[in-house]
Amino acid sequence: MIEILNPTLLTRARDSGALVGHILQTLKGRSTAGTNLLDIDRWAKEMIVEAGAQSCYVDYAPSFGRGPFGHYICTAVNDAVLHGRPYDYPLADGDLLTLDLAVSKGGVAADAAISFIVGDTQPPESIAMIDATERALAAGIAAAGPGARIGDLSHAIGTVLSEAGYPINTEFGGHGIGSTMHQDPHVPNTGRPGRGYKLRPGLLLALEPWVMADTAELVTDADGWTLRSATGCRTAHTEHTIAITDDGAEILTVPR
Repeated sequence: MIEILNPTLLTRARDSGALVGHILQTLKGRSTAGTNLLDIDRWAKEMIVEAGAQSCYVDYAPSFGRGPFGHYICTAVNDAVLHGRPYDYPLADGDLLTLDLAVSKGGVAADAAISFIVGDTQPPESIAMIDATERALAAGIAAAGPGARIGDLSHAIGTVLSEAGYPINTEFGGHGIGSTMHQDPHVPNTGRPGRGYKLRPGLLLALEPWVMADTAELVTDADGWTLRSATGCRTAHTEHTIAITDDGAEILTVPR
């Protein structure tokens, strides 16, 4: 299903997006060496409930997961990159942490992710990998607008990632979003320009470049959810929800 939102729903999408951005930045500020992943999950729940919003994750049970996710945020550490299920783990100085959050408010969902290094130790190779995903996301957003095609966005994202030297996995990528978290169209993190669905004003897309340092192969953790690099290498993941407008794209998942 591909949804095109009317102006009223776009206003609600801005509210959902701003909330996601605010929660992620708040959690980043609280995530220090010694912070437990379960505390991050609890804080996310408290902020979602206080805002009168709903988690898109707690009851999420797609075919590729093992039962309902059961938590309010994805917390992926070091070699984990997607669907990181929170568990009893205190963060260490130098850990690479990805927080991925999707909430719905007013019947419209928004989805975003940030990767950052915890503490004072800042490994240059990890910083470079995070930077590559951020630049790829910016390139994908710059390519978005009415009349552009999904392949244009995928090509822009993939060009940045491949030029930075990272293998690209195409099993998981960006997606449409609206009344539900995951919708068509799928937005791979590499592709051919001029191909795929033509973008229209009112379409929401969650663009999410992610990479693993030396592999494109994923393995599933014993929890049935967390996806990790097959080689144990570090990973990074950056995501924004955008709205296609009459003259370009608007980033929704930033704090107001």
